[in-house]
Amino acid sequence: MEEKKKVSKAQMKATSEYEKRNYDKVLVRFPKGTKDKIAETGISLNGFIVSAVNEKLEHNNQKI
Repeated sequence: MEEKKKVSKAQMKATSEYEKRNYDKVLVRFPKGTKDKIAETGISLNGFIVSAVNEKLEHNNQKI
């Protein structure tokens, strides 16, 4: 069995600061069962949502 690598507090802080500078976080809520349907596509939940949002923005002639 593989041992999990420990992450230092400095690394966690650096990662957190990087994410704050480079990403927006959005909480979304879906009806029960939606997560399972997305999982069945074989795409990660985050990847599926990002792709769907980008498609909608492109459809509306906007780009991120």
